[in-house]
Amino acid sequence: MADEVTTTAQGFDPQDIEQNKTMAILAYIIWLVPLIAANQSKFARYHTNQALILSICIVAFWIVMAIITAILPWGFFLTIGIVFSLLWIAVWIFALVCIIMGIITASKGEAKPLPVIGNLFTILK
Repeated sequence: MADEVTTTAQGFDPQDIEQNKTMAILAYIIWLVPLIAANQSKFARYHTNQALILSICIVAFWIVMAIITAILPWGFFLTIGIVFSLLWIAVWIFALVCIIMGIITASKGEAKPLPVIGNLFTILK
């Protein structure tokens, strides 16, 4: 009962939530499917948006790291390679935690933003 009050207060229809929980969960695994299959669902679009933001942040981090790697001289890169490796591990652990949190949130019928990146911007309205 508390979940219904929370989700309704956030502007999501309880019937929409029940019908599209699977699509919202699937958004964190492969966001293209809910984007096409459940594009009329506000709840599924919210979780698809969160998954897209996570994907964009990972790609942006990858691009920044590729540019830094390309700019640095080879000898210097070898000395800080451990730091870059640790950064990558941290980013992938963060992404995995965000995916798990998103799946749990979607399965509960809630619409909470992902930590740190969830409120950065909105792609799908």
